[in-house]
Amino acid sequence: MPPDSSRASALSAATLPPRLPTHSAHASPRWPRSLAALKPYRAFMGPALLVSVGYMDPGNWGTDLQAGALYQYGLLWIVVLASAMAIVLQLLSARLGIVTGRNLAEACREWYPAWCRMPLWIVCEIAIAACDLAEVLGSAIALNLLFGMPLFAAVLMTAADVLLLMLLQRHGMRFIERVVVVLVLTIAGAFFIELFVMPGMRPGFGAIGSALLHPTLSNAGMASVAVGIIGATVMPHNLYLHSALVQNHATGEDRSAKQVALRCAAVTTGVSLTLALFVNAAILVLAAVVFHGRSELVLDGHRYVLGDQTDWIHVAYLTFAPTVGSAAASVIFAVALLASGQSSTITGTLAGQVVMEGFMHWRISPWKRRFVTRVMAIIPAVVVIGMRGDGGVNDLLVLSQVVLAMQLPFAMFPLLHFMTRKRFAPAWPASKVLLTLGWMSALAITAFDLYGLPGSLSDAMHIFSG
Repeated sequence: MPPDSSRASALSAATLPPRLPTHSAHASPRWPRSLAALKPYRAFMGPALLVSVGYMDPGNWGTDLQAGALYQYGLLWIVVLASAMAIVLQLLSARLGIVTGRNLAEACREWYPAWCRMPLWIVCEIAIAACDLAEVLGSAIALNLLFGMPLFAAVLMTAADVLLLMLLQRHGMRFIERVVVVLVLTIAGAFFIELFVMPGMRPGFGAIGSALLHPTLSNAGMASVAVGIIGATVMPHNLYLHSALVQNHATGEDRSAKQVALRCAAVTTGVSLTLALFVNAAILVLAAVVFHGRSELVLDGHRYVLGDQTDWIHVAYLTFAPTVGSAAASVIFAVALLASGQSSTITGTLAGQVVMEGFMHWRISPWKRRFVTRVMAIIPAVVVIGMRGDGGVNDLLVLSQVVLAMQLPFAMFPLLHFMTRKRFAPAWPASKVLLTLGWMSALAITAFDLYGLPGSLSDAMHIFSG
C-alpha cells in the first residue's frame, strides 16, 4: 500500500539524486525562423531515440529472423501489435517524468513502502544484466562475423566498451544522444539497403498487406514464436530510463510549458518507436524472402538445417551474400548488428544509473556502473561458451529474453498504478483512453509471457545441461 498523502507531500525534490547531466557546451544552435516550431520536438527526439534502441537490440533479431523464416509474413502483425503496446507504455513513462518530476524508480521509492523498494530494485538490476547479456552476445557475434575473432575472445573484448562510455560521458548527454542517433540511423539504413537495394531482394508487398489484414496464429508453433517476439520487444528498463531522460528537456513548471513537453514527448516517442518497428519488420521480411520455404541450405559444402533450434543470426550472415546475390549483404548485416549491440549498451548503462540512484540514492561513476553491469553479463557468457562452445550463444539469447519477460510486470504495473491514481499527479491526470490502452497492453503482455513461460523455462533448463 502506498503511504498516505501527507508523507508523500513531505518528500522534497531536494532529497532526490541529481538528474542525468547535460553539457552547456553542447547547447542547441539557433534554428531558422521557418523551422523554429520544430525546435521543441528536436529536444525530445534525443531521449526518444535513446529509448528506441532497446526495441531493436540483438535480442529482437533472433525472434524476428525465426518468425520470418518459419512463417513468412504470418507474424508481422505481432511485431506491429508489440510495437503499438510499447508506444503506449513509453508515453505513460514519459508522462510520469514530466508531470511528477520523478522517474519511475524515484516514484517507487517515495510512494511505496520500504519493504517494496529492495525487491523492485533487485529484479530491475537482474533485468538490466539480462539485457546487457544480449548486447554482449550481439556485439561479440558481430566481431566474430566481421573479423573472424573467436567468440570466447570477442565476449571478453566487449568489456572494452567501458572506455567508450568514459569518452562519451565526458562530452555530456547531448553528445551521447547524437552518437546513438548515428547508430540508430546506421541500423535503419542497413536494412533499407538490404530490402530495397540488394539485387536479390523482392519483398511480396501484396502478401505483407494480406498478412497484416488477416492476423492468425493457426499454424503449429506460431503462438510460441509470437510470445518470443512480444517478450523481446517491450524492455522493462526503458520504462525507467524514459521517465528520467525527458526531465532534462522539460523546462518550466507552468501549465503551458508542461503541455508543450507532453506534446513533444508524445510525437517524438511515436516517431522513434515507429522507426524501431520498421527495423524489426525489415528483419522479419528479410528472413521471409531469404529463408521461408527452405528446410535447409547448403553452402561451401556445409549443410544448414533451418528449424526451431537454428542459430539464426549466424545462418543469416553466412547465407545472405550467396542467396541475395551481393557480397556486401552479409557485411551490412553484421555492421547493423554491431551498431545495435553498441547503442543498446549505452542505453542499458544509463538505465542502470537511473535505477540505482532512484531506488537506493547510490551514486557511482558511470564507468564503474558500466563495468559492474558488463561483468554480470560476461560471466554467464564465458561459462556457457567455455562449456559448450559457440553452440551455446543462441541458448543464452533465449535465457536473456526469459529473464526480461519475468521482470516486465514489475515495471509495467507500478507505472500504471502511478498514472491511474490521481493522488500522484492530481493536476495532470492521464486520459482515460491512454490509461485503458495501457492496462490492456500490460495485461496482454503479461498473459503472453505467462503462456510462453513454461516452454521458455524448459528451454533455459537445457542451456547448462546441454
